[in-house]
Amino acid sequence: MRHVSHANKGQNVTELATTGTDLPRLRELNSLSIVRALRDHPPSTVTELSQRTGLSRPAVDVIAQGLVSDGWATVLEPGASSAVGRPARRYQFRAGAGYVLGVDVGVHKILALLADLDGNIVQTVRQSVTAEAAPAERLAVLDEVVTACVAGAGKTPGDIWAVTAAVTGAVDASGRTSFFTPLPGWKSVNLAAHLGTHFSCPIVVENDCKLAALAEQWKGAARDADDIVYLLAGMRTGAGLIIDGVLRRGFGGAAGEIGALKHVRWLNAPEHLQNCPGVPATVSPDDAAAWVFNAAREGDRAARAAVNRYVKDLAVGAAALVLTLDPQVVVFGGGFSRSADLVLDPLRNELQRLCLRMPDVRASTLGADSVALGALKLSLNEVDVRLFSAGLSAPVAPRRQ
Repeated sequence: MRHVSHANKGQNVTELATTGTDLPRLRELNSLSIVRALRDHPPSTVTELSQRTGLSRPAVDVIAQGLVSDGWATVLEPGASSAVGRPARRYQFRAGAGYVLGVDVGVHKILALLADLDGNIVQTVRQSVTAEAAPAERLAVLDEVVTACVAGAGKTPGDIWAVTAAVTGAVDASGRTSFFTPLPGWKSVNLAAHLGTHFSCPIVVENDCKLAALAEQWKGAARDADDIVYLLAGMRTGAGLIIDGVLRRGFGGAAGEIGALKHVRWLNAPEHLQNCPGVPATVSPDDAAAWVFNAAREGDRAARAAVNRYVKDLAVGAAALVLTLDPQVVVFGGGFSRSADLVLDPLRNELQRLCLRMPDVRASTLGADSVALGALKLSLNEVDVRLFSAGLSAPVAPRRQ
């Protein structure tokens, strides 16, 4: 992922922790260990937090109360109980201490999702944009969507701790789509810098296929898998790769861009649907595939033949990735996943014929929101890395609400 913009980082944590000379910093590290112990766990007692962190119960008790005062945690007072003695109070991570933003800058739409630090979505704003829109027009729509999403949730840009924007095309080290993008003029756009005029938090720009793969692992069809090939199937075909549980970008950000090889036939695969005999002249090129899928579902022979030709071409690139990576799961996603009932069986048959070991082939369960959800997850990962892995101070101080 591309960390294009960051807040200032603190001093070296290892140095501070080992010298033992910075007591305030040591207290901060202990506090962060409690915050980490509260994350992704049900409400916990002081005893449970002590066992989870290795800190003494008295220390945990003091720190937990401080975290409540500072807005990092909430306390759940014990209710009535028939047990002897007073039930222990429980502490819970306050997910509303900060918020993250995931944005899908697509060919036909801009979609923004705002979530708390537990990944609970609190606001969604979607707006259409024409495929031919110039960069200035697309950025103007992006600004409207992002502003409406933040304000609609009753938040300000200062409440946002991380932003991830998904774009079409491989993202290079500078955060730009210098290799390829279907968006007119987009190679010249510095999206991170543009978003940096709105937010002071870390801003990440990443490829849409990769983020969709991350979303399927997080909340979608591949939650049980660590080795995943995600196929973005639509008028553009792409792939995202997760190996050993890690999203793979490659050295220059172009991992999974197997469609650039013409022999793979991904570039022209959608043309089988667009050029299907019988598509009415009144149907636009963007809607032709949907018409063909519907006609195939109703038994139209020409439409069924077009779908089969499309699947054969899709399977060539998919098989190359399967043979190279040996994934547990192949996820069929993107706009065409709405017609997975027509695609999955023939795709499985083609992969069975071409591959040494057959992976589990599944349809996406996230639909059109998969890319934005993946962007949201990458923002959450960025917050966790900054707060917990490195032991750094929060991007902004938590505030009571």
